[in-house]
Amino acid sequence: MDCKKQTNAETCSCSHLACGNRGLCCDCLRQHLAKKQLPGCCFPAEAEKTFDRSFANFAKAWKL
Repeated sequence: MDCKKQTNAETCSCSHLACGNRGLCCDCLRQHLAKKQLPGCCFPAEAEKTFDRSFANFAKAWKL
């Protein structure tokens, strides 16, 4: 499967524009899961802007 980096980067909702993984969703997910986090695209816009990628913040943001 070919990576669709350009397409992914164009639709990426992460506000960290300088991220080296922008558009590389596999690498982004791997990096965040290794830190026991989720990537910014998993969060609603307001929660994403806090840069708190914790599972607890994910549950709070989605009221789970």
